[in-house]
Amino acid sequence: MALYNVFAIITVLAALFGYINYRFIKLPNTIGIMLISLLASLCMIGMASLRPALFEETARMIRSIDFYTVLMKIMLSFMLFAGAIHVNAQALRSQGRTILAFSTIGVLLSTVIVAGLLYGLSRLFRLDIDFIYCLLFGALISPTDPIAVLSILKKAHIPASLEIKITGESLFNDGVAVVVFLSIMQVISAGTENLSIWNIVLLFVKEAGGGLLLGALLGYCGFLLLRSIDYYQIEVMITLAIVMGGSLLAENLHVSGPLAMVIAGIITGNKSRTYGMSDVTRDYIDKFWEMVDELLNAILFLLIGFEVLIMSFSNTLVWLGIATIPVVLLARYVSVLIPIGILRYSTNFEKNVITILTWGGLRGGLSVALALSLPRTMHGDLLVGITYIVVLFSIIVQGLTIGKVAKRLIA
Repeated sequence: MALYNVFAIITVLAALFGYINYRFIKLPNTIGIMLISLLASLCMIGMASLRPALFEETARMIRSIDFYTVLMKIMLSFMLFAGAIHVNAQALRSQGRTILAFSTIGVLLSTVIVAGLLYGLSRLFRLDIDFIYCLLFGALISPTDPIAVLSILKKAHIPASLEIKITGESLFNDGVAVVVFLSIMQVISAGTENLSIWNIVLLFVKEAGGGLLLGALLGYCGFLLLRSIDYYQIEVMITLAIVMGGSLLAENLHVSGPLAMVIAGIITGNKSRTYGMSDVTRDYIDKFWEMVDELLNAILFLLIGFEVLIMSFSNTLVWLGIATIPVVLLARYVSVLIPIGILRYSTNFEKNVITILTWGGLRGGLSVALALSLPRTMHGDLLVGITYIVVLFSIIVQGLTIGKVAKRLIA
């Protein structure tokens, strides 16, 4: 019952804040909800001495939510499937090399660059953070979240090819970044002396390759089932089963669930949607998954805003977090620049694409969730604080200015 109460309160607040934002503030929904929840949290912190019972009860409720489990084990699979089901596979294939380069070479470059620069910064701040933990931070801060920025960029009338690059990259780099993060965690657990480069590569291939194969199997099995009936209630349930059963299977097989959901979603949204569904079923499935995506993102950004209630910030942490913001932006710039430099002679790129992708590369809930999974022995408290500062800057500053930046650069 306690879990239901928490979920009920969060859903009510998400709806209320969404209404306030839509009615009065008129920011993009996810950014508006996060800002309102952040302001509400700051007000509670300011009034803690006047209403300590309210503050403690709210903080206790937020602490009772295992953010990592909620996002990684439940929400992420639904959100990636919901995003992938609306992606045009033909358009994705046309940008395939670029998306592959961004989500693999780009993620690895960003991880290493952030790690190296954070290691240097930690020495300047007289903090002793081993390089392997800086690599963990580099992996968790590298995936981009397009949810808040895509609606803004559409209003800026960006080319369709650029939109598919942003969407495709974010779908796949989430999965790749999680695999990189978990691989580094495995190295730490086993000890660097017990693992060779070959073992690490095999681990990466098993996680990523296994996830892709599982996703293809789930998507094709779903297609066969959807094609064999015409009853939209059951067909919607089949898509739910793909996500929930597929995530559970991926966890037990120790392969990448996020990558499996992306591939399953793409197959369901294209092959199954075209050849296995009636118009009525197609309409219900589209609306159902659009609603799931909207609800989960509203809850996610609400939770990001409320997480400040349980954060511990010192002066050193705040300044280190602020100093890390340009580090992450620089790493993003280089991780976009190099793949584009490699592909420029065989692929056409839009005007000022590097600047738009750099400033539009928002960090979101996945980064916060991965940071919250770190134990204190891995500098968990410190890395959570840095992550939170970078994510807030990314969503608020970059998210609210990318539209104007894109309009100016595309014009």
